[in-house]
Amino acid sequence: MAMDARPQIGQFVKVLRGKDEASLAVIVAIIDDRFVMIADGDKRKFDQPKKKNVLHLELQPEISQEVTSSMLEAGRVTNAKLRYVIQKFAQAKGE
Repeated sequence: MAMDARPQIGQFVKVLRGKDEASLAVIVAIIDDRFVMIADGDKRKFDQPKKKNVLHLELQPEISQEVTSSMLEAGRVTNAKLRYVIQKFAQAKGE
């Protein structure tokens, strides 16, 4: 069920491994083919994102335009916005 396996900034992910397992986050940076930085605005703030192996993440088909445009315009995104888009995404998914 592998869709486009290339992670993108602003893309929602579900954590499959580690202590944040089963939580939702957003990709805020891409390091290389294998690693990305994720943040959720709560436990993982934008200024201290978590480095994750993409294999340990379930990439969701949705990408937050709010996060993407914020990153393009300002090079950063607020933790409040991260929390907001994740909450909205979780509600839409019914989680």
